[in-house]
Amino acid sequence: MRAAVVEPIRISPGERRLVPTGWRIALPAGYEAQIRPRSGLALRHGILLPNSPGTIDADYRGEIQVILMNAGTQDFEIERGDRIAQLVVAPVVRPEWVEVGSLEPTERGEGGFGHTGTT
Repeated sequence: MRAAVVEPIRISPGERRLVPTGWRIALPAGYEAQIRPRSGLALRHGILLPNSPGTIDADYRGEIQVILMNAGTQDFEIERGDRIAQLVVAPVVRPEWVEVGSLEPTERGEGGFGHTGTT
């Protein structure tokens, strides 16, 4: 995705800005588009997408805009045509939920953050 800004946008450290792309899409039912960050911007400038991945639903018809955040230490300027994000189209799986009284136990159980693969 590229920035479709009229004038350059400056993002100061800690600031978030909504950046237009000029794109509108019509996804088929059963699909979503995911907006993902660019690794080079994150590594070199600390530019992140705070809601990554951002989801665009199949029924959305407005312009795609990207929330960028500067987690770096210096101002960052975005000009028209700059590559700011990636777009990935993926199928959406909709499970049929069944309410139960208890869940089958697993080795991990209720171990939360940091418990994957620990003994």
